[in-house]
Amino acid sequence: MTYSEDMATLDSADIGFSEAEPRDYFALLKPRVMSLVVFTALAGMIVAPGGIHPFLAFVAILCIAIGAGASGALNMWYDADIDRVMSRTSGRPIPTGRIKPQEALSFGLVLAAFSVLTLGLLVNWFAGFLLAFTIFFYAVIYTMWLKRSTPQNIVIGGAAGAFPPMIGWACVTGTVSIDSIVLFLMIFLWTPPHFWALALYKVGDYEKAGVPMMPNVAGMKSTKGQILFYAVLTACVGVLPYALGFASPVYGVFSAIMGLLFVQRAWRVFRMPDTDAVMAPAKSLFGFSLLYLASLFAVLLVEGLAVRFGL
Repeated sequence: MTYSEDMATLDSADIGFSEAEPRDYFALLKPRVMSLVVFTALAGMIVAPGGIHPFLAFVAILCIAIGAGASGALNMWYDADIDRVMSRTSGRPIPTGRIKPQEALSFGLVLAAFSVLTLGLLVNWFAGFLLAFTIFFYAVIYTMWLKRSTPQNIVIGGAAGAFPPMIGWACVTGTVSIDSIVLFLMIFLWTPPHFWALALYKVGDYEKAGVPMMPNVAGMKSTKGQILFYAVLTACVGVLPYALGFASPVYGVFSAIMGLLFVQRAWRVFRMPDTDAVMAPAKSLFGFSLLYLASLFAVLLVEGLAVRFGL
């Protein structure tokens, strides 16, 4: 069945659409993803040199959050056909008939336009451009093109999730720098081992949906090797904020320890059998990867706040 045929099915009366509630529209925003976007964008804003008025900082974070939500809504609109066949996503608002696809599309487009224009008008247009490009990259480059066409979807598409700290930096400085690129790379390189660990124990879901995730296309062995490779790169880049001088020795030691633990879990995944029968190491890596990224950006955020308040 083609994408257009699937969407026609979703629009048909057979699904039995019910009246949407506010929580259904909130679910379209992918709030868990949004929270990570807001957190890393705030860290980029606080670490950036220079200052920004508190009101403008609030506006910037709000716009970035709304822009992330717009990306989520557009993603759910386009991916509704595969969401309904995957156990992980079948309960989303469109597959369950709580929101019609066209409503999700309109919702996402309005939020996208509002967030970009507001950020550009009230903060600066360079930050607004980066936010617009991020939404476009996630909704069009990743969702509409890469996700269904190549097992490298997560590698290239991971850029969309890596832009927020760079946007936060641009809100303060009006530009980007080597330091903000390092923040970008911390998330960009972290994305493949994070999502491929999930794909290892959700391989059946992706196979049913016809999404060419790495384990489905290249197999378990190749995927595990690439997870280890990217985990090592992630751990190395994670210490660069200290090496480049915009984080303290405390961050340097902490990031090195967390990086070693990250690689250790990736090594356990690499050594596990090439079968879907033993998935504990993959689940452990997936869970720890969230802690790894959040904790590094938390330390950067705390240190940035301490510098700004002279503590």
